[in-house]
Amino acid sequence: MTAPLVPAALPYAVTVDLGGRTALVTGAAGGIGRACAVRLAAAGAKVKAVDRDAAGLEDLTAQAAGLSGAVEPLVLDLSDLDAAEQAAAGTDILVNNAGLQLVRPIEEFPPEAFHTVLTVMLEAPFRLIRGVLPHMYGQGWGRIVNLSSVHGLRASAFKSAYVSAKHGLEGLSKTAALEGAPHGVTSNCVNPGYVRTPLVERQIADQAAAHGIPEERVLTEVLLKDAALKRLVEPHEVAEAVAYLCTPQASFITGTSLALDGGWTAH
Repeated sequence: MTAPLVPAALPYAVTVDLGGRTALVTGAAGGIGRACAVRLAAAGAKVKAVDRDAAGLEDLTAQAAGLSGAVEPLVLDLSDLDAAEQAAAGTDILVNNAGLQLVRPIEEFPPEAFHTVLTVMLEAPFRLIRGVLPHMYGQGWGRIVNLSSVHGLRASAFKSAYVSAKHGLEGLSKTAALEGAPHGVTSNCVNPGYVRTPLVERQIADQAAAHGIPEERVLTEVLLKDAALKRLVEPHEVAEAVAYLCTPQASFITGTSLALDGGWTAH
């Protein structure tokens, strides 16, 4: 079910020139983060690929060889907040993507898991933004793209930590947009529905257990129930939206949330 890395030779719909720019992408070893790292490197950026999965980063680096930009792996656990903030220094483009999921009713949700989700998915983005802003402000240019979710706009049962983190990320992104505007820094959220990633594959099993239905019914009856388009979003589609937000043409887009949800929030 997992989609392969988008080939470097793929003709991208939007021409993006990020030569001379440095980007940092979290959760870069797989899924959306991997696609974003490849897309930004293909546009010429030097990409610092952050993940705790060393093997995944090694594979990404090998597959991204030959792109006009470069991918530099950095093995880092984002729960080390001080290290995360330090790693962000000198970054022109920040893509906050790393995430994790646990599907449980609130009364059964482990408090330590709730804490971990909020740390990695909300507090770490805050520290990363805090780390990039001095450089961005100093040069009068910066792009912050926060990979939120349709769950940053709508709630779902059994996902208290994930929904809380994404709703918080929406507010953090808007605040960064307001503060960054006088300094040429934009901050936006990209809000995909369910994306074809390992995280979603794991969710299918969790949701099957939570709802007491077979896994084959989870996709159509649970995950895509409220979407008009009955398919998963592909990681490269999300990466293309992220890349567009880094273009000069997107300089007036800030403080907003770009829904890639197949019509979910149209209800």
